[in-house]
This record gives sequence, C-alpha cells and structure tokens, in this order.
Amino acid sequence: MEELEFLVELLQKHPLDSLRRISKEENVDYYRLKRLYDKYYGIGKQVQVNALYNIRRIGLDSVLAFLSIPKEKLVEVNYRLAANPFVAYSNPAFGFKNGLSLIISVPVDQLDRVDELLSRYSNDYEYYRVRSYPHPKNETFGEWDLSHDYARLMDILKVDARTPVTEVARRLGKSRPTVKYMMNRLREEGILKGFDANLDMNIHDRGAIGISKELDDRVLERFKDYEINIGVLLDYGYFIEWYFSSSEDLGTKILEFSNYVEKLLIQYFTPTFNEINTKKGMRRYTDMVRKDGKGYRSILEF
Repeated sequence: MEELEFLVELLQKHPLDSLRRISKEENVDYYRLKRLYDKYYGIGKQVQVNALYNIRRIGLDSVLAFLSIPKEKLVEVNYRLAANPFVAYSNPAFGFKNGLSLIISVPVDQLDRVDELLSRYSNDYEYYRVRSYPHPKNETFGEWDLSHDYARLMDILKVDARTPVTEVARRLGKSRPTVKYMMNRLREEGILKGFDANLDMNIHDRGAIGISKELDDRVLERFKDYEINIGVLLDYGYFIEWYFSSSEDLGTKILEFSNYVEKLLIQYFTPTFNEINTKKGMRRYTDMVRKDGKGYRSILEF
C-alpha cells in the first residue's frame, strides 16, 4: 500500500509527464520509479490516470435510475443495456427496488425519452437527474459540435490518459501535432477538466445508495472513515452512497445507513458486471456520437 500511495501521489502531481521528468522534478530514483510503474500502472492493474470531463459542456445530463428486474433476468437485461453507450454503469441492486441501478448520460434534448427507454426493461422504475454536491447554481448546457474523432480521443484519454501521443496518433490516424491540438482544444473549450490518478484495490465490492429529501449534515462526520459520495437529486433531494466490503456484516450496515435516508438499497459490484462496465467505457463517446459528428445518436436506437 505504501508503494501504491507513493505512485498515485506522484502521478496526481504529474499525470502526463514522462517517468524521467517525474524522477528529475521530484528527486526520485528513476529505476525505482520505473519498477513501481511497471508493477502497478495500467489497465487491469491497481493504478490508472483518467481524463475528467465536463459533460454538461457537451450537452449531456446525468440520470440515476433504479429498475425492478426479476433475479433470473438480471444478466440478460444487463447485456441488453450494455449495448447502449448512454448507459454508463449498471449494477445489481436490492432494496427499495430489486434489480439494477443505472447511471445514464442523456443528451439534454432527449430527456423526454428516458421513460420510454427504461420502460423497455421494466414496468417498475424510478429515476432522478443528478448533480454533484454542492450543486452549482449557474449551470448551462452546451452541445456536441466536434468531429467524431474527438469522441474517439475522449475515450482513449478516459481509459488511460497516459497513452503515448504517438500511440494515440496511430489509433486516430492523425499526426502527433494534430493530436496535441485536439487535446488543447478540449481543454480550451472547458470539456477536458483535468486528469485524476486513482487507486483501484477492489476493496469495495458493495455499495449502499440512500435517498432522502433532506440531508443530515451529521452524516459526513458520522461516516468520515468511509468512502462516501453525496449528490443532489434535482427536484427531489439528495442521495448518499457508501462503499464497503462484503466482509463486513450486511445487516449492521443496513441498520447504520438507514438512519440517515428514507430509501435504501445495496449495490453489488461483481466481476461480471465490472467487466461489462469497463469494456463499455472503452467506446462510450465513440458510440454515442454520430459518425458525421453532427450530434448524438438517439438513446432509443440501441
């Protein structure tokens, strides 16, 4: 863990720099750094650097949805949902809805189609437009006004932002200067917000999602030792997401968390669903944007 945290700290400060530059800037032995990097960094390993995007700038809204699905149909329905690039994540969930929890990126001009989309998979569902906490007061939505190649670039940087520019250029069929220009344009237009070095130790294979009309401020202090995520549900209230391990007693966790919310369910992060979510992320924007670059495909097309 000490080695992992050391590597993450360096990459957080220097997300795109070469190892030799990091070594020089931080006065770290290059061969030690390279050994750690080769051991821990990359797709399927513990450390990654991913691009962070402002999806509102490209006209996407975030929707949190919960569907009742019979247990025997969970995998079948999830594979159907996996074909839809607008469904960013899908996980089994049991509680106030028994079935699936979804995160969906919806073009703002297609929000009126969400009911039709979800009704294809369940006749019992609920969904909310969701925002980060605290909720930004002045939010505006842009639109997709770039070529399709920018969508492909965004997927590459989202999966592994440290992909060498030469490799990115090869995959896009562009020159290195063109790729650098495209990345700078994403930054200048406020789409690419930055890069995040993260540590994936697979220590959390459960998550509790609670929904409440009011936010109890004591929850942050009470669960300060947990990995916790708080969001705003537009026109409703708040959601609180706790992450924990299956080695912890589930009944105790439900009793703990339910004191602070009105609705509660437990998500299960399974290898099968994780693999599907990861593969989907490799072509997320590529498959959402029309090949001619003129806006998004329909969320009902898949």
